[in-house]
Amino acid sequence: MGFFSTIGTCFGFGIGTSIGVVIGYYVFIYFQPTHVKDPIIRPLAEQDAKTLQQMLPEIPLWIKNPDFDRLDWLNRFVEHLWPYLDKAICKTARTIAKPIIAEQIPKYKIDSVEFETLTLGSLPPTFQGMKVYNTDEKELIMEPSVKWAGNPNIIVAIKAFGLRATVQVVDLQVFASPRITLKPLVPSFPCFANIYVSLMEKPHVDFGLKLLGADVMSIPGVYRLVQEIIKEQVAKMYLWPKALEVQIMDPTKAMKVPVGILHVKVLRATNLKKKDLLGGADPYVKLKLSEDKLPSKKTTVKYKKLNPEWNEEFNMVVKDPESQFLELSVYDWEQIGKHDKMGMNVIQLKELTADEAKELTLDLHKTMEPNDPENEKSRGEITVQVLYKPFKDDELAQNSEDPNAIEKAPEGTPATGGLLVIIIHEAEDVEGKHHTNPYARLIFKGEERKTKHVKKNRDPRWNETFQFTLEEPPTNERLYVEVLSASSKLGLLHPKETLGYVDINLSDAVSNKRINEKYHLIDSRNGKIQIELQWRTP
Repeated sequence: MGFFSTIGTCFGFGIGTSIGVVIGYYVFIYFQPTHVKDPIIRPLAEQDAKTLQQMLPEIPLWIKNPDFDRLDWLNRFVEHLWPYLDKAICKTARTIAKPIIAEQIPKYKIDSVEFETLTLGSLPPTFQGMKVYNTDEKELIMEPSVKWAGNPNIIVAIKAFGLRATVQVVDLQVFASPRITLKPLVPSFPCFANIYVSLMEKPHVDFGLKLLGADVMSIPGVYRLVQEIIKEQVAKMYLWPKALEVQIMDPTKAMKVPVGILHVKVLRATNLKKKDLLGGADPYVKLKLSEDKLPSKKTTVKYKKLNPEWNEEFNMVVKDPESQFLELSVYDWEQIGKHDKMGMNVIQLKELTADEAKELTLDLHKTMEPNDPENEKSRGEITVQVLYKPFKDDELAQNSEDPNAIEKAPEGTPATGGLLVIIIHEAEDVEGKHHTNPYARLIFKGEERKTKHVKKNRDPRWNETFQFTLEEPPTNERLYVEVLSASSKLGLLHPKETLGYVDINLSDAVSNKRINEKYHLIDSRNGKIQIELQWRTP
């Protein structure tokens, strides 16, 4: 009986299971709930903005918002420049944080807070897009969307009550939408005086925090508390309309325009002290106006003279006669090594009377420090003649309008065309195999022009102007300029050789009206040529 009951049980279990599976399948197929509906499939183009944001949260702003521009070029630029930006940003961060820390630590009875290590890591931020605002003011406003998931290493050392603790910030993530304002815009490089940075909304900040090697953020409640405190503090300082201001230059100085010309005539120097071992000196004079970014002007060198006479004249542009001064420095020229400074002095422009020539004899000093004992030694004298000529009202108005304005084409120029002006300024480091007597040859629309020859010179200066009157703008034309060297003698073996050439597209000159650049000479080792192009219209 036991045997038959066991067989019956197995047989019944098998039949029951099979019947249950079949019945369950048909119930599942034919008896679905009535409240479940088929999903509606719609193209992305028909979705609203809110739905798209939920479906694609990481989509770039330049796709979602037509006001934002794509910034792939900027991301590549930042990627290559990031090692240097890292150091510059960290240096600025230390400068900004130092007074803030000094103000806060007395409240918490902390002895000191210092950055032990500060680096932003190897991963640069990325820009998801940028919006640029056009205003009628002299300013440029940009709003980039910045996302940064970096690997910084920031270690802060804190000293209090005789103890020292280190806090390390790792795995930093920052999502921010700053507003960057460049103002005022000025006619001096880099063309803006200040940078203002504001936050348009509270930034998203996420990071790891290690105290004495332990992860502080793993403590319940600490993560959210620390994150909110940082958001509040950053927003409190820089949430718009508040801003972080970084001054690039003094806007009052940047906006200054020329108000006059200083004529300087270097006459002579007397009783200069010997610098060479053999008892001689080869003096020359450097002249420079303060607050002027142009290179210093120089006189010629007078060899083996301790009482040299130059009688050489120079003209210098004055922007602020009340604060500027003329610096005169006498040097001893050396063929090898650094030139020795023999003495110096300055002339305050505010002490000069306008339109009145004045001859001044000045003692030479080592420095202009009033308490420098070295200034008591006699170093000789220098005599100069100075004349300050301020601009008249009509001249001042012309200078203040636009210092880089391009002249109009002369009368008779075709109305649909203009005047192409080509100025061959100079070349440098041109080198010939057999001789270097360079001249420039330019070819434009089949017409050839040449500059004068400069004998035995690797850095020739021509400063020659060539003009072409055209019926239409040369947007599709090219200018060919070649530097050649011709033998100064009969030169039967090597009468002429090429020192390099350039082929310039003139479309940029037409659109920009004026271009003044140095071009690398093709087929030359180090040669360059400076060419100025102007497109003048009626």
